[in-house]
Amino acid sequence: MAETSGANANGKPNGRTNGKSTGKSNGKKRSISLALQGGGAHGAYTWGVLDRLSRDETLAIEAISATSAGAMNAVAYAAGLAKDGPAGARAALEEMWRGVADAGAGMGVFGAAGFQIASALQTFASPYDLNPFNYNPLRRIVERQVDFDAVHASGLKLFLSATNVETGKVKVFSRDEITADAVLASACLPQTFQAVEIAGQPFWDGGYMGNPSLFPLIYSGAPQDVLLVLLNPLERPGVPKRAAEIQERVNEISFNASLIGELRAIAFVQRLIDDGMLKEPLLKKYRRLNIHAIRGGLDLINYGLATKYDTRWRFLTELRAKGYAAAETWLADCAGDVGTKTSSFDIRKEFLES
Repeated sequence: MAETSGANANGKPNGRTNGKSTGKSNGKKRSISLALQGGGAHGAYTWGVLDRLSRDETLAIEAISATSAGAMNAVAYAAGLAKDGPAGARAALEEMWRGVADAGAGMGVFGAAGFQIASALQTFASPYDLNPFNYNPLRRIVERQVDFDAVHASGLKLFLSATNVETGKVKVFSRDEITADAVLASACLPQTFQAVEIAGQPFWDGGYMGNPSLFPLIYSGAPQDVLLVLLNPLERPGVPKRAAEIQERVNEISFNASLIGELRAIAFVQRLIDDGMLKEPLLKKYRRLNIHAIRGGLDLINYGLATKYDTRWRFLTELRAKGYAAAETWLADCAGDVGTKTSSFDIRKEFLES
């Protein structure tokens, strides 16, 4: 896939198009679902993806399943969309990430210092020891930047994943259940924040059990074309030997594990359908998902773990520009497969073949 530049050095879209798709609609829009991974500040890459996709006139985003930073992107997008269409979604996303940058600059809780704090918490103390008043800077950002009444009125099928601390199971909050607490639960790294309690149940980051969860898109009647926006590298050449590198790779593997498991199950069902091995009434229960992917992990592979805590505006807009360019390339190379019962992402090759 050729690299495409979709934004200038300041993170502003330059409007150039390349390849098969110009983003202009010649008729009915084709429906698509999005699945957004988490990744801390790297979620600004997904901001860029959403910015570019929202400008395309050939696709209609009708459902989003998201986790952690993906969840923050999802609710900002949904709230802005409900208020002022795609332009409102773009404005809401920029406002939210501006809020993240301002919080980091004003309170000193992110960036390199934040990474050092998180590392310390993980090695010798918990957030219950060092943050007894349960201060979470993300709460102020989410509550100030996101209108949850607008989220509920957006019309999108929206699903946010969190991990139930006690049961170890994934909890999926659907659109009408989504509150600031649900977003914070989805983004709750246990080394950094106390568990978020909702209805008496404690939750941690959704990435442990669904990063993001795909099964809600299967059972909700969401569009069967699913575009994954991946932030964690699936593969990383070489054996890490330094402590930080080992921890980084452990995090990547663990936060990809649940998604890989779901994709393998989807590939298995697709094979049964293609081989005619599923008959009625099972065909009514199982349906094909056509999988597409923007593999942001490849663009972000050289960014270390500490950069997931880097909330400088310059850095966030740099990631936004990369995400915008990646979405533009995907639209040119792969968007034509949407609606054709064809996956542009080969699950079997990626996960089932050695």
